[in-house]
Amino acid sequence: MAHAYTPGLMVTQRTVLRKERRLPLKGKVLIDKISTQVKAEDTVARTELPGNVLPYNLAGKLGTAAGDVKNSLKVEIGGKIEKGQIIAETKGFMGLFKASARSPIDGTLESVSDVTGQAILREPPQPVEKDAYIDGKIVEVFPDEGVVVETVCSFVQGIFGIGGETRGEILPVVNDPAEELLVSHITPECKGKIVIGGSFCTSEVMKKAAETGVKAVVVGGVDDEDLKKFIGYDIGVAITGHEDVGLTLVVTEGFGKIAMANKTFKLLSSKKGSMASVNGATQIRAGVMRPEVIIPIKLSDDDKKIEFKESGMMVVGTLVRIIREPHFGLIGEVSELPAEPRQIETEAKVRVVKVKLQDGKQVLLPRANVELIEE
Repeated sequence: MAHAYTPGLMVTQRTVLRKERRLPLKGKVLIDKISTQVKAEDTVARTELPGNVLPYNLAGKLGTAAGDVKNSLKVEIGGKIEKGQIIAETKGFMGLFKASARSPIDGTLESVSDVTGQAILREPPQPVEKDAYIDGKIVEVFPDEGVVVETVCSFVQGIFGIGGETRGEILPVVNDPAEELLVSHITPECKGKIVIGGSFCTSEVMKKAAETGVKAVVVGGVDDEDLKKFIGYDIGVAITGHEDVGLTLVVTEGFGKIAMANKTFKLLSSKKGSMASVNGATQIRAGVMRPEVIIPIKLSDDDKKIEFKESGMMVVGTLVRIIREPHFGLIGEVSELPAEPRQIETEAKVRVVKVKLQDGKQVLLPRANVELIEE
C-alpha cells in the first residue's frame, strides 16, 4: 500500500510521546538511569555556557610597551579577577608615579598579547539547566548531552504559537468552542493556569492574561495585528518560542476568529485541574515544529502495554488539512498517493496527493500543501 511521511497535527486522548532534552553544549547528565521516573520540573542535565569576552587594552592603560605588559601583571593568566581589582601595575620611578589598570568586570584574565598588549577578560560562566519538561520516565541517555523522556499523555498540537515551555493546571473559562475569550474571563483564579478559551482573543486579553500571571492561553484563532500589538513587532517566518512576553499562546485553528475544533475543546475541557506542559514554539516554513499541550496520564498496569510509535505516516484514508491556497483550511481524506512525481501548474515536478474533500470533490495537490490530522 502506498504511503508517505508528512507533518501533521495530532489531537488525541491518549498517545505515547517522547521528548529529547539535550543541553546546548556538553555538560553533565544528572539522571542517567533508564526507566527512572521523573517529574516535569526535575533537572536532568546541567552545563555552563562560557562567559562573554571583553578585550582590554592594558598597554594603553599602563602607558607602556606591549612587550612589557606581562611583567606588570598582578594576576596570573587564567586567574580569577574582581571588578575594580588592580590586575596590572607598572613599577614607576623610585616607587612613585605608578600606573595601574583595574578590572572592569568579575571573571578571569584569559590571556595577554605580547604583540598588542591587549588583555582578554572573560565574564563568569552562565549555568544552564535542562529540566524534564514532562512527567514520565527516562528511556534513552545521551552521555554528557541529555536524555529522552517518555510519557503516556493526552496531546494537542496547534497551528501557531508564541512563548516558550511552561507548566500549569488546565482551566477552561468558556462554555463553548465558538465563544470568544474576553478580558472579563481573566480573573485572579487564572493565575498560574493554562487558560482554555474558545474562538478568539485580542491583544487586550493577552495583555491582561500576562499581567494576571496566566502561564498559557489556548484559543482557536488570533488576529496578526493583535499579535503585533501584544509582542511589539511583526512575527517573522523563522522559529517562534523565544518571545519574552510573560505568556505562552497556542492557536489551534488559524488566524482570524475561528471556533476551536469540538474535539480539541472537549478534550481540553475534560482535563480541567490536570497538570499540563505547554510550548508555543513553532517552525512555520518546514512545519516540523508545532505548539503543543501535553497532559500526562496516570496509568493502570494494563494501560502500560501501550508502545511508542512514530507518527507522520500518510496512507489512503488519512484525514488531512490543506494548508495553502486555493483550498486553504479545507479538510479531506487521502484518496490516492501517486508514486511518481507529477507536473503541477507552476510546471515544477513534485510528489502529489489526491484528496477527497468533505463536499465530495477530488483535488490533486503537492504533498507539501497538506498536513495530517492525527488521532
